[in-house]
Amino acid sequence: MADTVLTREGYNKIEEELEYLRNVKRVEVSNRLHAAIEGGGDDLLENAELEAAKNEQAFVLGRIDDLAYLLSNAKVIDEPVKSGEVGVGTTVVVQEDGEDEPETYMIVGAPEVDLMANKISNESPIGKAVMGRHAGETVEVEAPAGSYRLKILEVK
Repeated sequence: MADTVLTREGYNKIEEELEYLRNVKRVEVSNRLHAAIEGGGDDLLENAELEAAKNEQAFVLGRIDDLAYLLSNAKVIDEPVKSGEVGVGTTVVVQEDGEDEPETYMIVGAPEVDLMANKISNESPIGKAVMGRHAGETVEVEAPAGSYRLKILEVK
């Protein structure tokens, strides 16, 4: 499997989540599971709390495994390769042909995507189109709904 690309901020955020799950959430779920077993009476098969606790435990343990694997295979990008070039960790201001308002995006690795914060993946259609490019260039974006052109106004 190819390395997952992450910004330093994204790596740290995932690492914090992993530590929380390992050190806090796993203990909470274990205590919940123990309480469900103790309070379940004779018929554990019909204990809804026990089933819910088992499901939560499976989810938490699976998430711990996923995050640990992700971090062990992550390539952290602390700084863009070249100044003025779009890469993971840079912010790019683009404008679609015929549109009035420019849009600003931070290019991040796929696990860090946050559309509400305008963080898009380097693997997204826009991300792929602008990677390695510079301010002033026009790129063709190949999206599922069709292709369109973007002008790169600024790279920060």
